[in-house]
Amino acid sequence: MKKTILQYFEKHGFEALCPKAVLFDMDGVLYDSMPNHAVAWQESMAKFNISMSAEDAYATEGQRGIDTIRQMVRLQQGRDISEQEAQTMYDEKSRLFHLMPEAPMMPGAIELMAQIQMMGMTVCVVTGSGQKPLIERLKRDYGPFLDEQHIVTAYDVTRGKPHPEPYLRGLEKCGGLNPWEAVVVENAPLGVEAAVAARIFTVCINTGHLPVKLFEERRADLILDSMCELNERWSSLPIWDV
Repeated sequence: MKKTILQYFEKHGFEALCPKAVLFDMDGVLYDSMPNHAVAWQESMAKFNISMSAEDAYATEGQRGIDTIRQMVRLQQGRDISEQEAQTMYDEKSRLFHLMPEAPMMPGAIELMAQIQMMGMTVCVVTGSGQKPLIERLKRDYGPFLDEQHIVTAYDVTRGKPHPEPYLRGLEKCGGLNPWEAVVVENAPLGVEAAVAARIFTVCINTGHLPVKLFEERRADLILDSMCELNERWSSLPIWDV
């Protein structure tokens, strides 16, 4: 496991890793919500003559919804649409999503946050969502460990994942930390790409149905199967050996 840290140093040219904060993605990391999102994407986009599969939903997870829509329209209909038109389409996706049963909290997430807090570290959430009900639920479910000042949403950035801006914004919200002073927990290829581009040590939790190869290609530093596994192994991760 020591090799993992050495590879991180070599990849980014750093000489230290001193975590002071953990930056979590939301969907698929803190909530088992991706199955609901996949259905909402498929049903809403069909109303606009856009074909979107469950695999498309998982593969584009993490980036701003309006960016996903503009890409799909460009690819399938050969036209560029405005952010306003994309927002109208995204509003329909959001409406359908909120008609579904509330997604459960991801097993292991609350216990992991408790460990992080006991170590004196800051918890931050960096999500591509901008839906107010979801943000309110974050504060309700994870309130003992998280406040609104440490949540980055789609409306806090101009460029969403896979651009590094969301995670760089997360570092700012954690007190202006350097990349080597944080750890990212992600589950989406585009989110991993964003975190790696921000030069933050990136733990991928493969909670979806995507091949591990996708995360390896995006150079995730560590790939695990679940939040429960991360919680169980947290105190023995190689990030504490340097």
